Amino acid sequence: MRLSPVLLALALTGCVNLAPDYQRPTAPVAEQWPTPTRASNTGADISWQTLFVDVRLRDTVALALANNRDLRVAALNVEYQRAQYRIQRAALFPALSATADGTRQRALSSGSTAVSSQYSVGLGISSYELDLFGRLGNLKDAALEDYLALEQTRRSTQISLVAEVASAWMTLAADQQLLKLANDTYASQQKTYALVTQSHSLGGESGVSLAQARSTVESARADAANYASQVEQDRNALELLVAQRLQDAQLPGATPLDAALLVSVPAGLPSTLLQRRPDVLAAEHTLKAANADIGAARAAFFPSVTLTATGGSASSELSGLFKSGSAAWSFAPSINLPIFNAGSNRASLDAAKVSREIEVATYEKTLQTAFSEVADALAVRAHVNERLDAQRSLSDATRTSYDLSLALYKQGSNSFLDVLDAQRSLYSAQQGLISLQLAEQLNRVTLYKTLGGGWQG
Repeated sequence: MRLSPVLLALALTGCVNLAPDYQRPTAPVAEQWPTPTRASNTGADISWQTLFVDVRLRDTVALALANNRDLRVAALNVEYQRAQYRIQRAALFPALSATADGTRQRALSSGSTAVSSQYSVGLGISSYELDLFGRLGNLKDAALEDYLALEQTRRSTQISLVAEVASAWMTLAADQQLLKLANDTYASQQKTYALVTQSHSLGGESGVSLAQARSTVESARADAANYASQVEQDRNALELLVAQRLQDAQLPGATPLDAALLVSVPAGLPSTLLQRRPDVLAAEHTLKAANADIGAARAAFFPSVTLTATGGSASSELSGLFKSGSAAWSFAPSINLPIFNAGSNRASLDAAKVSREIEVATYEKTLQTAFSEVADALAVRAHVNERLDAQRSLSDATRTSYDLSLALYKQGSNSFLDVLDAQRSLYSAQQGLISLQLAEQLNRVTLYKTLGGGWQG
């Protein structure tokens, strides 16, 4: 049997592809960002090494990228899917194998016993499918897209890890500042309590004032103990991300936070920018895989041709395997034409089409979520500096009020209740300032993360 030139050409080129032409869905997001950023930085296409200006934070992030188990699993998943793609791609090519067989048989014939032998060696291919209608090619394409989707998922995991480590490190820094503030406030209130105790012993303060002074001291002591516990928990959470014990030199100090640059949104339409985020790219690769699956499902409606062929040598004696005249070959093409399968092929095609529609919706939802995340980060950025300025002014004003109240109290011109109120207001304002400074720094990290962690490859 000979293959016709047309069939042979189709087998070699695989020119028939039944998968639908892929078209990227229209992005279901607004054409402009709701709140522009006012940053003067070059944009989001910077590396995390450039984003973080504190060397201790950069070193901590580098340790996490080297040791974190979630990121390691994500990388191994990529390697696994790449192997799966190579397996699927190998199905496009014939597998050549060498065989060697030997048979000795004793049989009774006409009352006598005869022993016969048969030996053979050869090379051949077995059940090689000619990809006439692109079934194997589409399965290979789907496996490739799955591999590329996992690669983008690994990149997304890395970006999330960078942001998570930075957030944990900054939270630890803020809680260390709050712990220092609580300790300083505790020490200050102990001094105030000593003054009230002395005044009470001289009859200048009532027992109520003494009790109130004692209550503020104990409250500050409780706050200090609470923040000390929180700092330990923050360190544990950070070390879980880094996957090793951190040295004190790698940890933030109790100084004001200034660890990250402020990035801006690059010029361009939101849909164009967001389509470069790794989670959006992963969703699109998954959509392309579903598109290729439709082509493979359609190919099941058409005939499939498989080839089995061997060539070698056969002889009844082992010494005669390679002598002249011992050549042997076989060629066994097979054609399978689906006629009736109770609607299985139709159901498989319908399932593939529905799966593609699911992936379209998933892709669109991923884009919408990405747009919302950037919009939320920009909304915070638009007002956080104003809030910080107001909080700093409030903190300065309450500091002045406290100093004046304490000075007047020492002169006997003011009551202790005024000092107590001013002291509480100052403590609250200082706590609020630290929390806002943390929120401002975390917003920078969030904006960087939602923009995809930089557009560099």
